[in-house]
Amino acid sequence: MRIELVRGDITSQEVDAVVNAANSSLLGGGGVDGAIHRRGGPAILAECRRIRETRYPDGLPTGQAVATTGGDLPARWVIHTVGPVYARSQDRSALLASCHTESLRVADELGARSVAFPAVSTGAYGYPLDEAAPIAVRAVLGADTQVEVVRFVLFDEAAERAFDRALREATGQPG
Repeated sequence: MRIELVRGDITSQEVDAVVNAANSSLLGGGGVDGAIHRRGGPAILAECRRIRETRYPDGLPTGQAVATTGGDLPARWVIHTVGPVYARSQDRSALLASCHTESLRVADELGARSVAFPAVSTGAYGYPLDEAAPIAVRAVLGADTQVEVVRFVLFDEAAERAFDRALREATGQPG
């Protein structure tokens, strides 16, 4: 698997699937979630509503993932995952890792070979970049997946630095 780090807009990525840092309602929100729903159009929301009605009436649990159409996005699919809210008093790293491995599991079910991830849980959910990046990178590197390219699409320079550092540490590359 090849891991790429890019700074940019996840909604413009030409990959098989983009991962949405969703909230458990799956009905849209702010940040990455809102951007994906706005750019992807109403087809994504319609499928999310069906998922809520049939599979997850109480909402998608933290660390799990489900797929919908990509709607009007360049990507064919959106894989929605709910990251953990950061808490100093609790280690939620396993839930954050699960967001990545479950998203890749869903990608394999779809036949996706390229997947773009945002920095899950680092926005409104408050996970510090320097903690989230190594968890995300290690989870992806350790995943049993057929995905060939994982692209972390990062919002700003700080996120890009954190993920670059985490990737170098995880792969033993010099800084």
